[in-house]
Amino acid sequence: MKRQLFVLLTALLILGLILSACGGAEEVPPAVEEAVEQVVEKVEEKVAEEKPAEPVEEAMPEVSFDVPPGGALEKALAGEFAGMSVSVDGPFTNPDDILFAESMKAFEDATGITVNYIGDKEFEGRLSIAVDAGNPPDIADFPQPGLLANFARQGHIVDPTTFISEDWLKQQYNQSWLDMGNMAGQTAGVWHRFNGKSLVWYPKAQFEAAGYQIPETWDDLLALTQTIADDGDTAWCIGIESGAATGWAATDWTEELMLRTTSLENYDKWTTGELAFSSPEVKNAIETWSNIWFNPDYVFGGTDSIVSTFFGDSPTSMFEDPPKCWLHKQGNFITGFFPEGAEADVDYSFFYLPAVDDAYGKPFLVAGDIMAMFNDRPEVRALMEYFTLPESASGWLNNGGALAAHQTATPDMYGVDLERGIATLVNQATSFRFDGSDLMPGEVGAGSFWTGMTDYVSGVADLDTVTKQIDDSWPQ
Repeated sequence: MKRQLFVLLTALLILGLILSACGGAEEVPPAVEEAVEQVVEKVEEKVAEEKPAEPVEEAMPEVSFDVPPGGALEKALAGEFAGMSVSVDGPFTNPDDILFAESMKAFEDATGITVNYIGDKEFEGRLSIAVDAGNPPDIADFPQPGLLANFARQGHIVDPTTFISEDWLKQQYNQSWLDMGNMAGQTAGVWHRFNGKSLVWYPKAQFEAAGYQIPETWDDLLALTQTIADDGDTAWCIGIESGAATGWAATDWTEELMLRTTSLENYDKWTTGELAFSSPEVKNAIETWSNIWFNPDYVFGGTDSIVSTFFGDSPTSMFEDPPKCWLHKQGNFITGFFPEGAEADVDYSFFYLPAVDDAYGKPFLVAGDIMAMFNDRPEVRALMEYFTLPESASGWLNNGGALAAHQTATPDMYGVDLERGIATLVNQATSFRFDGSDLMPGEVGAGSFWTGMTDYVSGVADLDTVTKQIDDSWPQ
């Protein structure tokens, strides 16, 4: 501006000298007037050239995922937090840490924020020490909601609904997931990925060759079980041996039948100790699966073999020719125990464990991971918002191993046919509930519930005895 002012003053000085030279004539000669106009034009052009450019708002880059409007993720995509980092702790290791890193790439590329994963198998103990020392990670990945609930009760967890709208969460999740995320009077985190448990596996080619039909109801399932028995085979492959954790597979069956024979409210009360194991509702659920387990014509090896058969070995007889058993209920992780070379949709397939009573819809039993926030900074908020999107689990969706907890996940997001098929079943579910034994106090969920079911199946104790023992073990 100083230079422009100098030029303008120079032009005025030239005009003054010319006028003086003209002796104060009233009319300025045309040549002089033209020269002055040229000087003024040049000054104006120079001012225009050197005028500061209007600030241009940096456009948000195009990304392949939706963004909560007006939130931290939107600002992150505009580059506000580039160069910052967010720490995430959790219990998963290879290959899940690789899948997690793959899942974070789109977020890191789009925002310039670095996500540092620091987890290992010592997660639970290490996290408690870090929290007590006032140095928690920014975000932790909890596969055990009970541990997260403890931190929420102690006031360490940032409620994500303080910066993510209820409308956005309802758009991204089935209401059951939102209900399960409510702990200690607050929303404790956002759900990320899960494994579905409500699945029955069968030897597809031989099942179809035998003319068997996929059961749509519990009565259909019992009828199929009897038909296979009438054909001279045993329908079910069942084993609950698992070392110190023997019995957990029986707790899964109890949880499945609780969801199919009573209300979600009762299920929730049961997992918190408000509904006793000795109640009619819980005993009815156990007795419903007992009608299959305790019939020696229905279980390969008979009831006596259930407790001594390793759960991972129990489905292998399904792959013999002809099969020695035809049905096996287990979560999608069980395919890792199937014989090497067994091919999905050829050697085996799956169907939904049918409902018992239509009044309770089509519930799905799950186990999964919830992301919870310890440190409230804008870049941490941005990552928490990203976790509400199915793209944040893309590593697992592309390569298999888990399903996205988000109802906005679509089948085409899955790169593996098996998970895509399970996701289709999950989309038909009317409700979800977390593995009940994982929600109960350790003394019960990983203690008396496991041993009680083992004693019941082995015949060491009757149902009334074991349910009372479990109730008595509940911490006061």
